[in-house]
Amino acid sequence: MSKATSIAFHTLGCKLNFSETSALASQLNKEGYEQRDFEEKADIYVINTCSVTDNADKECRQLVRRVQRKSPESLVVVTGCYAQLKPNEIASIPGVDLVLGASAKFDLSSHLQTLKKGDQTKICSCDIEEVSNFNASWSAEHRTRTFLKVQDGCDYNCSFCTIPLARGKSRSDSIKNVVENVKEIAKAGSKEIIFTGVNLGDFGENGEDFYQLIQAVDALQLNIRYRISSIEPNLLTDEIIQFVAQSKQFMPHFHIPLQSGSDKILGRMRRRYKRDLYRKRISLIKELIPDACIGVDVIVGFPGETDDDFMETYNFLASLPVSYFHVFTYSERENTLAAEMENEVPIHSRHVRNKRLRALSYEKQMKFEEEQRGKLRPVLFEKQEKGDLMEGYSDNYIRITTPYRNEWVNQVIEWRV
Repeated sequence: MSKATSIAFHTLGCKLNFSETSALASQLNKEGYEQRDFEEKADIYVINTCSVTDNADKECRQLVRRVQRKSPESLVVVTGCYAQLKPNEIASIPGVDLVLGASAKFDLSSHLQTLKKGDQTKICSCDIEEVSNFNASWSAEHRTRTFLKVQDGCDYNCSFCTIPLARGKSRSDSIKNVVENVKEIAKAGSKEIIFTGVNLGDFGENGEDFYQLIQAVDALQLNIRYRISSIEPNLLTDEIIQFVAQSKQFMPHFHIPLQSGSDKILGRMRRRYKRDLYRKRISLIKELIPDACIGVDVIVGFPGETDDDFMETYNFLASLPVSYFHVFTYSERENTLAAEMENEVPIHSRHVRNKRLRALSYEKQMKFEEEQRGKLRPVLFEKQEKGDLMEGYSDNYIRITTPYRNEWVNQVIEWRV
């Protein structure tokens, strides 16, 4: 095709996807493409997909149909996890011109050079076992907070998860490269970096590990805050917790997947820890960092989860000094062990359990924020999105809303909660 002048991106799913979309947009921007909002007319639309739930698959199909109605002559490219898992299914969606799997995502620019509307849908995908490259990426849209990908893929085989099938084996950037990227991000004016990956705690190759990484970036002594995104409880070591406790730059905020408070269900999920280890991690964090915010991922309605198993999870979470949950309703995913398990939980029961845990999460969040009331916390304020208000996050992840003041944008302000 003759080179298009405008391109629009839409991202589904996790922060990792957002950082990769940003890297792609930055790459194409340097090559002369004009980036537009997805709601505007553009020559090319790129959809970066997730496939953690059925809903993400449906969203992808809806987005393609929306583009077809709005701009039927435009090119449509679909990439991301859904594209790796089900390329032929995506290629069959009317209007899709190019499907890029995990290995081809960062070759988007070269594929666009020969792509023509009306040709047969092109699929560029390979067996996931062949994917071994690591592409560093970070979100550049919002200068205040930047999500930096330092790890990709996963060697764990949890029985409910398709991510190893979609992203391949665990692989990482080098500490040297991460340090250089951190310097570049800081130089561009960002005041907070969130380290992210598919299995972040598994960072490291050639003898390096995540503990060494956080030591290295902390030693730079830049005027920037660091935050650790989701990290598995078996990989969140005592030394990492102790380091964050004494660091002035790493924020007192952890997000630690639990998935179930029942050892029976954890075993069926093929998780690599039991609830006692989880409780020890939470206890150490609260002992060393009493004001720390702790988020939890939890899945309800996993095959074989009885009412008693659910209550075990509910009571376990109620007993922990955690701050909020992300609650996921289990959905069957093809090519996973869990999809073949017996004793599936009725959909209605799954939704009821989800609702109960979300209510408990709200109580936890309110209790945590009430405990922080009156305390002085450093808040990083972000650019106003709309209206006369601005938002920011405290070091321990409390969202603060206040009337807009331009001089506070991208500044850390001492704030009494």
